[in-house]
Amino acid sequence: MADKDKPWLFRTYAGHSTAEKSNALYRSNLAKGQTGLSVAFDLPTQTGYDSDHILARGEVGKVGVPVCHLGDMRALFDQIPLEQMNTSMTINATAPWLLSLYIAVAEEQGADIAALQGTVQNDLIKEYLSRGTYICPPKPSLAMITDVAAYTREYLPKWNPMNVCSYHLQEAGATPQQELAYALGTAIAVLDDLKTKVPEADFPAMVGRISFFVNAGIRFVTEMCKMRAFTELWNEITAERYGIEDPKFRRFRYGVQVNSLGLTEQQPENNVYRILLEMLAVTLSKNARARAVQLPAWNEALGLPRPWDQQWSLRMQQIVAYETDLLEYGDLFDGNPAVAAKVEELKQGARDELKLLDDMGGAIAAIDYMKSRLVESNAERLNRIESNETVVVGVNRWEQGEPSPLTAGDGGIMVVDPAVEQDQIERLRAWKGARDEGAVEAALAALRDAAQSGANVMPASIQAAKAGVTTGEWAGVMRRIHGEYRGPTGVSANPSNRTEGLDDIREAVDAVSARLGRRLKFVVGKPGLDGHSNGAEQIAFRARDCGMDITYEGIRLTPEQIVARAQEEQAHVVGLSILSGSHLPLIEDLMARMREAGLTDIPVIVGGIIPDEDATRLLAMGVARVYTPKDFQLNTIMMDIVTLAEPGAAAA
Repeated sequence: MADKDKPWLFRTYAGHSTAEKSNALYRSNLAKGQTGLSVAFDLPTQTGYDSDHILARGEVGKVGVPVCHLGDMRALFDQIPLEQMNTSMTINATAPWLLSLYIAVAEEQGADIAALQGTVQNDLIKEYLSRGTYICPPKPSLAMITDVAAYTREYLPKWNPMNVCSYHLQEAGATPQQELAYALGTAIAVLDDLKTKVPEADFPAMVGRISFFVNAGIRFVTEMCKMRAFTELWNEITAERYGIEDPKFRRFRYGVQVNSLGLTEQQPENNVYRILLEMLAVTLSKNARARAVQLPAWNEALGLPRPWDQQWSLRMQQIVAYETDLLEYGDLFDGNPAVAAKVEELKQGARDELKLLDDMGGAIAAIDYMKSRLVESNAERLNRIESNETVVVGVNRWEQGEPSPLTAGDGGIMVVDPAVEQDQIERLRAWKGARDEGAVEAALAALRDAAQSGANVMPASIQAAKAGVTTGEWAGVMRRIHGEYRGPTGVSANPSNRTEGLDDIREAVDAVSARLGRRLKFVVGKPGLDGHSNGAEQIAFRARDCGMDITYEGIRLTPEQIVARAQEEQAHVVGLSILSGSHLPLIEDLMARMREAGLTDIPVIVGGIIPDEDATRLLAMGVARVYTPKDFQLNTIMMDIVTLAEPGAAAA
């Protein structure tokens, strides 16, 4: 029998409700053959708020597990020996803090800290560009990224201190060339800073510990070529820019989650095929094969996957790895002229874009530029789908089909119990009540000193974790020392040149504006902590090009702030976007505030991943329209806005 390569790590991105429930899910998945953990944290944890913060309302336990303190982290990994585990933690702004909690729990377990294996994502640049879970401005954030890297060099030699994440760049519309360039530009910014923090002799090994987390879309031949381009460009950059001689340290090491953006609400069973094809893009080419793969579930466009759905995706990986003969062969594409030409085309496009970033002063200085380019690229992507130039089966072609038995019964998704949030808050209060306040104050003072002086924040963070400090308290120190940051929206006030096909809507906007006595005012808001801003950006972008007067201030607004802005701007229509599953409590709050402010005449429309039952409840609250991913024709939404803004129009 032919020798077989060792398969990649099998992971499932998971975490929900509480640390205890997530722990049970992890142990179940490991028993089913999963070989590594991939931890999803909820939005308050990702953005540095405790579960009882006003901004955390409705977000606790929704898109991941809440971790407020050492007790939560202890419960999360109960009966899971961390010394034997390879753990990926998808955490960025609070990465130093979550790694500190992880280290503290490992020490409690009696683990050899030097034996810990895993990754913290720890990539803030993509947060400014696409995901939105940032806290501080770019420069101090970069310093914290390299603090983690410098600390792991000394104490956690097997740990990957940073996972450059291009995954969300593709979700935000990046072309393959942009995904290559913006991810590599991020890695360059980090390495340039890290070079000042580690001994020269140790720098090559640290370059070898930078890993990447990428996206693989449905154009799987192009995606496979992109991965080959990534490996070759990284080898080129590490050799030429940093003089790394050992080829082991120049190796492009990456994990992948295949594309969730391309999963459809319509005919969701088709998503199984999409996921499989996308996985092949990162496993077929041996020379560019992923070291770890995690697959979304078929129903992620509908809501939170159930354990069975995650098991199905895990089985897909196991079948490819163990039932096929894929791992018995060398690279299948070496010498293929079509592949070689495509790889070279992608590399040259990425080199050109990297030079542009370099000329601007690097990735940190080019954040506004990159954000605007992503919004434009995403607009072009959506235009191709709307015009049927890009075919999406079941969406813009072959829409008619049999009802899916997979969504019968419970609707095909898991729903987080609303009581989870209050239970988590009560545990947080009990934790604070039982801790040594003197030790907490001393730990916070030491953390403030480290952050203010520019010292590495990791030692003080670990001591704070052991003292019982909470996530919100740790992040609060960073906010006070470094300030908060509001990233660019990528949506300028000036219309673009992309008005082809919009003539009828522009005329309708002009006509209704004339009847209103001023330009139709459309306020777009994102309440809560959800940083998935693609939908809101594209709605604002299209509304602007249709001639509306738009206000879009970006992510992370309270319902109170949105209502105040609607009142100040004398909005004709308010549009809300929430993809975190927190639509019911946040919109209920906002609608109550609209009534209190006497703004019931202003129609409110809502978009997000919203089950039919929830949509009915939102309409009963007074929401005028509800849009989900199946409503991909933006021009239809634009005409709805015009209709709702008509003087005297009913909001329902």
